[in-house]
Amino acid sequence: MAAPDAAGSGATTTPGTDSRTPAAAGSRKTRARYRRILRFAAANLIHIWWYDLFLPRIGLWRLSERGRTKRLTAFARRFHDLAVELGGLMIKVGQFLSSRLDILPPEITKELEGLQDEVPAVPFDAIRRLAEEELGMPLDRVFDSIDPVPVAAASLGQAHRARLAAQDREDTGLDTVVVKVQRPGIDAIVDVDLAALRRVGGWLKRVRVVADRVDMPALVEEFAATSLEEIDYLHEARSAARFAEDFAHDPRVAVPEVVWERTTRRVLTLEDVTAVKITDVVALRAAGIDPAHVAPVFASVMFDQLFTNGFFHADPHPGNIFVTPRVAQPGDGMDATTAHPWKLTFIDFGMMGEVPDSTRRGLRKLLIAAAARDGKGLVDAMREVGVLLPTSDTSELERAMTQLFARFGGMGFAELKEVDQREFREFATQFGDVIRSLPFQLPEHFLLIIRAMSLTSGVSSALDPAFNLWDSIEPYATQLLRDESGNLVRDALTEARSIAGVAVRLPKRLDNVINRIEEGNLSVKTPALDQRISRLERVTRRLIAAVLFSGFLVAGAVLLPTVQAFGIVLMSVSALPLIYVLIGGRRR
Repeated sequence: MAAPDAAGSGATTTPGTDSRTPAAAGSRKTRARYRRILRFAAANLIHIWWYDLFLPRIGLWRLSERGRTKRLTAFARRFHDLAVELGGLMIKVGQFLSSRLDILPPEITKELEGLQDEVPAVPFDAIRRLAEEELGMPLDRVFDSIDPVPVAAASLGQAHRARLAAQDREDTGLDTVVVKVQRPGIDAIVDVDLAALRRVGGWLKRVRVVADRVDMPALVEEFAATSLEEIDYLHEARSAARFAEDFAHDPRVAVPEVVWERTTRRVLTLEDVTAVKITDVVALRAAGIDPAHVAPVFASVMFDQLFTNGFFHADPHPGNIFVTPRVAQPGDGMDATTAHPWKLTFIDFGMMGEVPDSTRRGLRKLLIAAAARDGKGLVDAMREVGVLLPTSDTSELERAMTQLFARFGGMGFAELKEVDQREFREFATQFGDVIRSLPFQLPEHFLLIIRAMSLTSGVSSALDPAFNLWDSIEPYATQLLRDESGNLVRDALTEARSIAGVAVRLPKRLDNVINRIEEGNLSVKTPALDQRISRLERVTRRLIAAVLFSGFLVAGAVLLPTVQAFGIVLMSVSALPLIYVLIGGRRR
């Protein structure tokens, strides 16, 4: 395993180091890792280019379609194996790609869904050295004891249970803690992985069919920013504190306390809140907790984060949520009818998401436009959310969105509950096809919302197979519509002011237009029409060149037996229009 070896050696990547030193060995490993990633990417890109771009272009699209599902699934499995072997960011790349339903076919996203961030543990001696370097003192002075066997080991770090020293126990009121330590050498691994990904993004930027649909360098930088935040434990500590503040007065939720005096960029010390894993149904029942009661509370808490707080846990998988038995305290706001003897405890705040105001406004408009079956309104809302790319053909997009949302846009939540689940799945498939065929992508914060909602639904269904997500989301959607009814008057007044302004300016603008017409200075820009005319001109030129090629070739062949020199000249000249047909006249 490349990542554990590099991490275990504690190697750096200083150039020009003697080849016999551990640093040089680490440098060789990172270079080999970089080349390994690029070889994998190059080989698979050539494979995809041959089957999905070249064969359809020469008319062999049936051959291209044959076995496409099997090819894509095989590619995803090869990447899965590479990610597990290399560790580092490659596992994160797989998890990131599994959520990019906007740019990848379902054969790939489905195969990568199960990619788990679990790798062999780093030897404790290496963990100890890094932690002591970060904390500035021996671990024996920081903790009374620390378990060398990790509680969890992931691609970027691992966690160990420890007991605070007496003075820290007195200062914090805590006893047992969990110490999260980065894998030694992970900074170098992250750097080389990001360098390789940027190189691959540069390759894909030059592929027109990809560049027309997604800005690959921007996508790589989006992933890089998320990854760099995740290996900054001070950022995670601040996120944990902010999350705790959001739920400070909510007895349903608990958050581990941060021991700031023992936390740095590469070491994070948190209160030990280990309890029953949320999807451990057997353990829940043994503790007297009904899993069916946990599901709606968990969903409600997640929607509170998404629709009320605007700051949410973007990775609420079962390993990051515990169910902790609790004892009701006087004044905690829980009476006999609402109290339950447990709370949800969230951990791991490395991947958090925010719902910006612009997204909230866009989602509101999207909901209204979908209900009104307004294709243009849908496009406008998508633009506000940040979904549309500059190359989007809005007329086609309006028709596509209208067709997709027309089936469900006018239904209320009660009616939606009665819709056959197979119809929902069919709708999801069609919607995914449209997303992958049109030139737009979902912004990162929107993808994190989708990821959080997807995991929420999965965890809730694992707790209660009969769980209906609509029962939890309906109060929030109803409140959104109720709030919108209050905003409609304000929006109408804004629109009225806009129309009045246009009416006031209209006579002067019409006068300016008439003057320009009389002076012969009026010009009309029609980008879509100009583009189609340009394409038609290119096709016409290539057609003329093809005719000239055929004429010169046939004439030369006819004259060759009688006027050999002239026949040879004509046949030679025919090569010029042939070259133009093959490689000329294309749009650059």
